[in-house]
Amino acid sequence: MMNVIPDLVVANRILAFKGVLDSFGHISVRHPDNPGRYLMSRAKAPSQVSKEDILEFALDSTPIDQRGLPIYGERPIHGCIYQARPDVMAVCHNHARGLLPFAVTKTPMHPVIHVAAVIGYEVPVWDIRDEFGDTSLLVTSNEMGNSLARCLGNGRAALMRGHGSVVVGGTVREVVFTSYYLQVNAEVLLESRELGEVQYLSPGEIELAAALHTKPMSHERAWDEWVAQVGFLDNSLK
Repeated sequence: MMNVIPDLVVANRILAFKGVLDSFGHISVRHPDNPGRYLMSRAKAPSQVSKEDILEFALDSTPIDQRGLPIYGERPIHGCIYQARPDVMAVCHNHARGLLPFAVTKTPMHPVIHVAAVIGYEVPVWDIRDEFGDTSLLVTSNEMGNSLARCLGNGRAALMRGHGSVVVGGTVREVVFTSYYLQVNAEVLLESRELGEVQYLSPGEIELAAALHTKPMSHERAWDEWVAQVGFLDNSLK
């Protein structure tokens, strides 16, 4: 288990540094030795997370040993996706500013830059109000988490109306990569629409570019750069 905790801690720091996670976002990883559990920080600002903050949860999102620490209310996002998607090994829920216009309008999110091909042809938008009426917009029950997981389907990302997004992947590093470039794609798309007709990637381009950027080589190059930016030059957390 210990080998994934440093990556999880650094992922919190990177995503906060890059503006993907704000004070209320979170990232988790499936337990490497027990697929029926996952690891996530206690409720804390992501930029401040340390290895001592990491807790273990069952897939119904109950803590195994809470140790008296506060925990995130939106844990069901993570647990329900892990239940629905055995292939998913990491989950990020964020409120990245650049994504929000696409989460509150009918403007579809398609990839326009090659590194964003990993998000798929179109990112669906989940509206909590469709099934649950007026709420705080927070995903605080397994029923809500299951609904979000159904909208995500087999994809890598889904937007959440009036709220943010969820991103999944096979490793923590892959999820950090996808989360960051989902935000970059949104920013480029917003700016491009002001200049004229947008040229989206074709389905073939998406398939070919995604095959390239889902390989560890891409993730590792970006990860090494970002680790240095947040001050963990050897990723040892010493």
